[in-house]
Amino acid sequence: MTNPDNTIRVVIPLTIRKRNGRPRIVAPSENESAADRVQDARLLRALARAWSWRRQLESGAATTIHDIAAAQNVTDRFIGRMIRLAYLSPDVLEELVIARRPSSITINDLTGIAELPWAEQKTRVFA
Repeated sequence: MTNPDNTIRVVIPLTIRKRNGRPRIVAPSENESAADRVQDARLLRALARAWSWRRQLESGAATTIHDIAAAQNVTDRFIGRMIRLAYLSPDVLEELVIARRPSSITINDLTGIAELPWAEQKTRVFA
């Protein structure tokens, strides 16, 4: 497309998507569904750790959060905050882990959302 002053304008259709609260530029592609299924490895790792800690508490392998924190060499507060991820609604977990649907919120925000009723969690995570 040429303008009256003989300049050429090139338009490249890019999409801006948020991942963990940060904008990311996504180039157009024919296989966009595969690009949509990319999940943040940090989020998956945090969910796996939270479930592992929950299982340790439920099985009696660890009696308190302090025991887990000492074994992991982190603070009790960190364990207490991150273990909330193990109590997300099954719908949210299915979308994040199985469907690999990316979310635009941070892990810390997700720990806060875990305290909400299950009926509200999915709309808050994927809004």
